[in-house]
Amino acid sequence: MSQFLRHFLLAVQFFTRIPVTGALAAWVGYSPTMLRASAAHFPGIGWLVGAVAAAVYALLMVLLPLSLFTPLVAAALSTVATVLLTGAFHEDGLADVSDGLGGSGDAPRALEIMKDSRVGAFGALALVLVLGCKLALIALLGSVETELRDSEEAALAHDPWLVPAALFAAHVVSRGLPLLLIRVLPHVGDTATSKSKPLADQISMGSLAAAFLWCFMALALASYVLDAIALIAACSFSVIALLWMGRLFTRRLQGFTGDCLGATQQVCEIAFYLGLAIGLA
Repeated sequence: MSQFLRHFLLAVQFFTRIPVTGALAAWVGYSPTMLRASAAHFPGIGWLVGAVAAAVYALLMVLLPLSLFTPLVAAALSTVATVLLTGAFHEDGLADVSDGLGGSGDAPRALEIMKDSRVGAFGALALVLVLGCKLALIALLGSVETELRDSEEAALAHDPWLVPAALFAAHVVSRGLPLLLIRVLPHVGDTATSKSKPLADQISMGSLAAAFLWCFMALALASYVLDAIALIAACSFSVIALLWMGRLFTRRLQGFTGDCLGATQQVCEIAFYLGLAIGLA
């Protein structure tokens, strides 16, 4: 249990803005091996981020005046909360990957562009489109509630916890699936300076099992709210998105970098919302 907590807190320290400092940080410790082991808890970070997103969304749906725009406002501010919590860690990876792949068809040159901290046209466009899709899909999932809340059909037609459950599950699943890229693809970044250097080695099957246990527990909780068929559709779309991203990185980069993992998380999250919306329909 002590090892579990240390690895989890190390993941919290590296992949969120939640402070792990002082005596607690000293107890947690650090080594490349520990950081590699903490990959098993990436979906556990999704539990934290998803819970915050769900809580902010649910609270705003109660406090804000009822309108067709209420789900959109709640979706936007819940997304802001997640960005503040993570420091836009995954969004930064998405922008870098988009600039790299959009800026050059040559793998070495694309990797060089991805190291540039500046955001180019491709990165900016990717961020706008991805955030726009995310907000639109979350608002779509929440729109039914505002339309039916005052009708007798509301209790049967819509569960007010649908969107919070979707946010929670999406953040967990989208952080678990990219770990498969670490398992099957080689790391192609500059391992001497890369932030993802500890992840350059293949993730162990034990770590993968722990990661997907986090995912399974989250989906089990979400299944109390989300329709089983819709949940299966959401997970299926996320897996398809993962396969597409893996094929893209294999073809264009012959492997993955830390930025690729962040970009994959964003795409899998959006795919989850899209699959859920289609499944509900």
